[in-house]
Amino acid sequence: MQLKKPEFWDYKKPNLISWLLFPISKLVEVYSSFFLNKKKNNFKIKTICIGNIYIGGTGKTSLAITIDEILKKNKFRTCFIKKFYSNQDDEQKILQQNGRVFLEKKRFDSLKIAENEKYQYAIFDDGLQDHSIDYDFKLVCFNTINWIGNGMVIPAGPLRENIKNLKQYNYVFLNGNLENLDFIKKEIFSLNPKIQIMIGEYIPTNLNEFNFNENYLAFSGIGNHETFIAMLKSNKFKIVKHIEYPDHYKYSKDDIKELLNISKKLNCKIITTEKDFLRLEEENINEIKFVKTKLKIVDEKKLIKAILNINEIH
Repeated sequence: MQLKKPEFWDYKKPNLISWLLFPISKLVEVYSSFFLNKKKNNFKIKTICIGNIYIGGTGKTSLAITIDEILKKNKFRTCFIKKFYSNQDDEQKILQQNGRVFLEKKRFDSLKIAENEKYQYAIFDDGLQDHSIDYDFKLVCFNTINWIGNGMVIPAGPLRENIKNLKQYNYVFLNGNLENLDFIKKEIFSLNPKIQIMIGEYIPTNLNEFNFNENYLAFSGIGNHETFIAMLKSNKFKIVKHIEYPDHYKYSKDDIKELLNISKKLNCKIITTEKDFLRLEEENINEIKFVKTKLKIVDEKKLIKAILNINEIH
């Protein structure tokens, strides 16, 4: 059974359940800190890690693809590295549409293969908490809608590590609907005054395929359903109902049948994300369309400069 993240994770303050789970969260922090002192393994290939502290839904894959495009434009030989998970084939497929992807169960093993094949840059989609690799460049992604949720480490909250660890990083990337941007920037700078903040937003690239006079039923099983719905509404889609599934959800025939029945009752079309569309069985896709998006970097020159100066940063 696939589970959604607990609602209390995204409360603005911890509730009773969070405090009851707090002792376990402290054990998670202690366990994680143990690996900070593990021996690091250095490689000649340059390593860029696109990771997060808030678990899921922070735009890592889109940013990894954007960085790959930047490096390819500058004539570098690049590849992606993603730890293999059988339930994340949607993200794996999207990366494979954009370049070579190494999918070993250990990122370290993928990196060895990539170096042997003479790649110059390895872009990691996730892996910030994998301390077996001494990354040359680390970029922490956040979504501005959820930010850090209730601010607590799993299982009491949605964070993979204490937010105070931002002082260890050089770059943060913010995306979403960019609400509360000034507040979030202030919070980040209070933790690390020297950190560089970069900003991006998702831009639909296939709007010409949709009829904006139609009503739509939207569904998704991604890390941040709210961002998807906010993007649709900001682009004038008439959303009469939306349904959220767990992240990386495997849709059954019954799920699709239910969506089709709802759409008929509401007399509307069905719309989803590209990631979700890739998880649908082919026989179920005729009546479902997806919005294809591209990540737009607000100050792309700043990101390009940072990436191309990795030797100076590390």
